[in-house]
Amino acid sequence: MPGVLTMNITDLNRECLLHLFSFLDKDNRKNLSQTCHKLQDVFLDPSLWTLLNFSSPPELTKKNFILGPALKSLSICWYSSRVKICNIEDWAKTDLQKSMCSPHLNTVSDFLQEVCERCPNLRTLTLSGCAHIGDENLLHILRHCPLLESIKLENCSAVTDRTLAVVPLLSNRLHTLHVNFCRNITQKGLSLVRQGCPGIILQADRSADMIADRKPNDIISLQRKLILR
Repeated sequence: MPGVLTMNITDLNRECLLHLFSFLDKDNRKNLSQTCHKLQDVFLDPSLWTLLNFSSPPELTKKNFILGPALKSLSICWYSSRVKICNIEDWAKTDLQKSMCSPHLNTVSDFLQEVCERCPNLRTLTLSGCAHIGDENLLHILRHCPLLESIKLENCSAVTDRTLAVVPLLSNRLHTLHVNFCRNITQKGLSLVRQGCPGIILQADRSADMIADRKPNDIISLQRKLILR
């Protein structure tokens, strides 16, 4: 209409565009960035990517986010029936179960390796249902992200006391550690953390009370002992 002032989204200044992008999820940010060079430049701005949340391993392979030094908080929480399958001990998995796990076997660990290389300012890490994440992955995180203040793990069956043993040595700023429903965590490991970091907020719901992994030979030996009794 004559006399009516029209405005395009690209007429907004950078600060307004960043604010607008902050309300969008990863997919919509990516879609909007593909409309013009100016919006793509906003999408690539590190200040937009201080927080990343993922709800499944396949999301980690999408190109709809930026991983960089601005990242402060990372959450990978997988709540799916497949988590139960991944948590089965490897030797006890059927061929079908192994085939179901294989597509994402290294997805989270590979992603965390990238985090180690690109995100030295990470402050909080939350992992849930990540059965294939083990001590080596967490040791790398602790070494390369010295500013970590909070680590929350839930249902991460491959994590053991080995991780807890190095927490007092590598985590000067860590004030919160959760290892809930991590079946290979024991009271001994929890004691190491309490002794080395007396001020830390430590939570281990059910972890030290769960049945730890056993190799087939261990189970046979245990069965023989019970029979002899």
